[in-house]
Amino acid sequence: MVIPVHDVNPARRVPWVTYLLLIVNFLVFLRMPGVAGSATGEIGPVQLCRLEAFLQQWAAVPRELIHDRLPRLVPTGDVGTGPFGPRCLVGPPAYDKSPPLSVLTSMFLHGSWLHLLGNMLFLWIFGDNVEDRLGHVRFLLFYGICGYAAAYGFALASADSSAPLIGASGAVAGVLGAYLVLFPRARVWALVPFLFFLPLRLPAWVVLGLWFGLQAVYSYVTGVSQAGSVAFLAHVIGFVAGMLIGWPLRRGTLPPPELHGAQ
Repeated sequence: MVIPVHDVNPARRVPWVTYLLLIVNFLVFLRMPGVAGSATGEIGPVQLCRLEAFLQQWAAVPRELIHDRLPRLVPTGDVGTGPFGPRCLVGPPAYDKSPPLSVLTSMFLHGSWLHLLGNMLFLWIFGDNVEDRLGHVRFLLFYGICGYAAAYGFALASADSSAPLIGASGAVAGVLGAYLVLFPRARVWALVPFLFFLPLRLPAWVVLGLWFGLQAVYSYVTGVSQAGSVAFLAHVIGFVAGMLIGWPLRRGTLPPPELHGAQ
């Protein structure tokens, strides 16, 4: 998989919404129980139980989205003793939760530093140009629509799943899909693994096309095997949603400066 690090496609205005999304994602992550203090994502039993309770309350759960109701028992955040060691206790929900609203909150939750930094890297590189093309308010709405499409699309395919769905991946995938149709010829500096990472300047359609292809393959493999903890299908759905929304806006989009004479 190629790792993008910079695109040669300057924006005409300051991407305030992209900056705001980056800041909010980092601030929320730092407030999550346990994960921000662990570089590896490994946390102790107490923090793990608190994190499970936190995610159950604020993350999107496919079963809740489809049936629009909470389970009778949820993690309480407390730790008990079981035959095989510490275990997380469960009890009736002590909170009110709106499943549709949980999609919004889940878009700002991440399970590890790697999860957060990966999403924010792609948003940083590609978000400014899509925001520049859509405008600040429309970009914010676009971001939310892609996130909701990804979450509900995944939930429809996994209606019985009670695993929390977290991360900005679906919304960011929508940004990538829109970028692909709006700026397919923009040049992107990327690290390409070949014995070691080689920096190459590639067309955006190559970088994002490869990314989408891998997500589609992973989605199929994990769907067949029922394995994996990454919602690749949500990435695919978010990307397609971004392409569909961005497609009508292609006309009138200026090509990157280096492609029409400017350096």
